[in-house]
Amino acid sequence: MPVNLKAPVAQDLAPVAGIRIGVTEAGVRKANRKDVTVFLLDEGSHVAGVFTKNRFCAAPVQICREHLASHGQAIRAIVINTGNANAGTGADGLARAHATCDALAGLLKIDTQQVLPFSTGVIMEPLPVDRITAGLPAAIADAQPTHWAKAAEGIMTTDTLPKAFSASATVGGKTVQVTGISKGAGMIRPNMATMLSFLGTDAAISPELMPALAKTLADQSFNRITIDGDTSTNDSFVVVATNQAGNAPITDWNTADGQALMTALREVAQKLAQAIVRDGEGATKFIQIEVEQGRTEEECRLVAYAIAHSPLVKTAFFASDPNLGRILAAVGYAGIDDLDQTQIELFLDDVHVATQGGRNPAYQEADGQRVMKQQEIVVRVQLGRGSASTQLWTCDLSHDYVSINADYRS
Repeated sequence: MPVNLKAPVAQDLAPVAGIRIGVTEAGVRKANRKDVTVFLLDEGSHVAGVFTKNRFCAAPVQICREHLASHGQAIRAIVINTGNANAGTGADGLARAHATCDALAGLLKIDTQQVLPFSTGVIMEPLPVDRITAGLPAAIADAQPTHWAKAAEGIMTTDTLPKAFSASATVGGKTVQVTGISKGAGMIRPNMATMLSFLGTDAAISPELMPALAKTLADQSFNRITIDGDTSTNDSFVVVATNQAGNAPITDWNTADGQALMTALREVAQKLAQAIVRDGEGATKFIQIEVEQGRTEEECRLVAYAIAHSPLVKTAFFASDPNLGRILAAVGYAGIDDLDQTQIELFLDDVHVATQGGRNPAYQEADGQRVMKQQEIVVRVQLGRGSASTQLWTCDLSHDYVSINADYRS
């Protein structure tokens, strides 16, 4: 069961002017399942994205990068299939992804380069492009501005719940909307995940700001989550600004309007990222890791991820076992060569576990166990080296994680 996560209510998700979404059942991998989704973008929309750093990236990732490089400010459509990742498929996979773009472009009477393709699912199997293209007319016919919740369901793989959130902001006296969806539950690691996320706003944003915006939002959300330490072949996060809210275009984030919009964008991106962790494969605990008093943010990140990636730490959380020496061990091997262990302070929520590198004399095992039994836990580490800090979100590692991944292809 996901940790304190509920399915989105369609009526709570704000339509974004300039975006229509259609979903259909094409039988990509399984029958009677929503598995092909299209986003139709009005002319004048600006699009940017960031993608996996896995060198074995999927065919659609390669094509998206190409199309954004050549037509980033003229993208008019997005097509997403679940059930098949079209990764590890070589030249044939590229041809099939191109064919999907060609088919949608033909139906919409736009250029092929104005289509971004996305796939998620099983790796190293041929993409059933004929099923996808056969389903495109139905997806287009289904397109409505209110179909965000439906799209969140249509991009799921091992997710147990769809993930979607909205926020709004006042920008230049205009109310602007921000809505996004994501999917992902395993192979989650920084540099994104086996995840897809699509975030739209009707705010007017200068096109020159869009690439950096996508990276900034990813760094503050999706690149701060980890489930199992794996990095997928298909990670993608796309930001769309349709420029229909009527505000003067944002040209500088360091203004009142820029900050108001950025706050709404960041809120949705972080909720989507945290929802992936809450719905982690087999997860029973949601864990926030905070590392403080580092010399640089980068060394804080090293420590945070060492803790979050440790199977010993994660299984201890699953068992509600306050075997907290495992956390200290992870801090020690994180890669800070001159770390002074006598400066380390460790907290579990309100419980001060370790001080000056050793067990806090006031620490009681019962207090640690009380916190470890919670569904939501904060781990806080102070390095005693400076003023830098960071935080990330992770989950425990359970028996169900093994079962889900052992059975995934069946």
